[in-house]
Amino acid sequence: MKDNRVKQKREANIVSKNNKKNEINKVNGGVFVYTKALTVGELAKELNVLPSEIIKYFFLNRKIVTINQTLDDESIGEVCLQFGYDFKKEEIVAEEDFEKVKIEDDESLLKSRPAVVTVMGHVDHGKTTLIDAIRNSNLVAGEFGGISQEIGAYIKEFKGQKITFIDTPGHEAFSAMRARGASVTDIVVLVVAADDGVMPQTIEAIDHAKAANVPIIVAINKMDVPGANPEKVINELMQHDVIAEKYGGDVMTVEISAKKNIGIENLLDTILVEAEMLELKANPDRYAIGTVLEAELDPGCGPKATLLVQNGTLLSSDYVVVGTVYGKVRRMTNEHNKVLKSATPSIPVSIIGLSDVPLAGDSFMAFPTEKQAKDIASRRKNKKIEEERAANTNISSLDELFDKINEGQLAQINIILKTDSTGSAEAVKASLEKLNNDQVKINIIRAAAGAISESDILLASASNAIIYGFNVRPSAFVKNKAIEEKVEIRLHRIIYALIEEMEDAIKGHMKKEEVEKVLGQAEVRNVFKVSKVGNIAGCMVIDGSIKNTAKVRVLRDGSIIYEGDIDTLKRFKDDAKEVKQGFECGIKILNFNDVRENDIIEAYEITTKE
Repeated sequence: MKDNRVKQKREANIVSKNNKKNEINKVNGGVFVYTKALTVGELAKELNVLPSEIIKYFFLNRKIVTINQTLDDESIGEVCLQFGYDFKKEEIVAEEDFEKVKIEDDESLLKSRPAVVTVMGHVDHGKTTLIDAIRNSNLVAGEFGGISQEIGAYIKEFKGQKITFIDTPGHEAFSAMRARGASVTDIVVLVVAADDGVMPQTIEAIDHAKAANVPIIVAINKMDVPGANPEKVINELMQHDVIAEKYGGDVMTVEISAKKNIGIENLLDTILVEAEMLELKANPDRYAIGTVLEAELDPGCGPKATLLVQNGTLLSSDYVVVGTVYGKVRRMTNEHNKVLKSATPSIPVSIIGLSDVPLAGDSFMAFPTEKQAKDIASRRKNKKIEEERAANTNISSLDELFDKINEGQLAQINIILKTDSTGSAEAVKASLEKLNNDQVKINIIRAAAGAISESDILLASASNAIIYGFNVRPSAFVKNKAIEEKVEIRLHRIIYALIEEMEDAIKGHMKKEEVEKVLGQAEVRNVFKVSKVGNIAGCMVIDGSIKNTAKVRVLRDGSIIYEGDIDTLKRFKDDAKEVKQGFECGIKILNFNDVRENDIIEAYEITTKE
């Protein structure tokens, strides 16, 4: 398979801005192809005509031009048509801007691919239960509070054909994730409860589907419950220009009960019919391109991303550029955690091996060499940093924001947001941006998954930004760097508390709040298993001190994996009240045994701040 993916095909679609020799003007089969503005003399040479003939043409059309005059696109087109050529301008795309490349495959190379179906709808209308019924699994039981909070992608084989399903969250705070789902899909299945009808998030889902210009199939769910009224649903949808086939429209509707497994096969048949009409095809014999559906910092595996291959084939040994990061695919798995060697168009896979956590919605492309991938990723990262540094800045702390608002001044606050997953980043970002008003502008200059890093501190310092951490913690080095650079870091574990804090600052009053004071951090160097006691972490205190009365949290790769209390704190065999920086100790955490080498145990206490 790898030998079949011709390198030249991929590279022919990328013309580097830095290599002017790649700018080729040519006449090919009666079509004049050009990549830049041309003078009269240059155009005459390319078309093999005399410059005087072009000058004469314009003169007869009451336009005076000279041999060295540069012609615009419209004028070039006029001349081409006058001398019997069609014309086409090809855009020169920088190699690092690969998502802008328009790939035009030969029809003979295209093969049918599975439909990518996004399931959308209002919260509690049964989206995940529908996916559950299709997959014959139990996703709902694993969801916190019964609400999907992260994108999942799943393959279903039906009547010998594969269908890829993307399950998008229905909660209002995750509308950005729904929008991303629509941007990569072929068909939208809109789930509407027969006993509830069209709701606000149903309308949002319709808008996203229309913006993506994809067909909608309406699954009228909960037909088994009392009060089910499918006609009411169809009539309400008509008010939003979603017209069912039975009323002369082009939207297919299917009545189902996901809970009772009624009408599921009929829905799958309808999807296959819609997919057949769309004639979905791609070229598997090229290096893969596609989109990131979800990304996170996995405590055990490091940076991890769920990719949807949209064209080409991704191999488990490929080098990839994903957004601004790169890496070699070290392991590639499907939704059942089965290791794959390759992934063809429309197949979602989870990969590890990236240098950092990318952003959901980023484009990715596979490359033949690590050098090429690393170079392109570096250029993309530098370009993004320059864009971020150009952001306007005003406020560098919530106290400053509070003071400016009380003084009646217009204020702008820059925020760098780091979270445990890109789904959380998008949700918090969307919620913060909704707080903008006539007095305050909230500018999110970076929202990404991963631990708070030194580069975040440097960017915050350069742009006078506040750093918000959601379910992540800075290391001792990063905290000290923040103090040195005078950067404010505010940490939260509950999205509503974070939003409420910002709301209070914007309203011009800060209430008493409980804040934590970090006492110190200890790095786990060894883990000792003691029968009838459990695992004891052999640690070195690397910052501050650890007190036996303190609360602790366990950090793995910057993410919080446990919070609780110290059971015992020892120096050698003796109990200790406090162990200071530079000394070794043994820590047993109450009701937690999954401590590992290189984990960080952070001790803190809660105080009240005015």
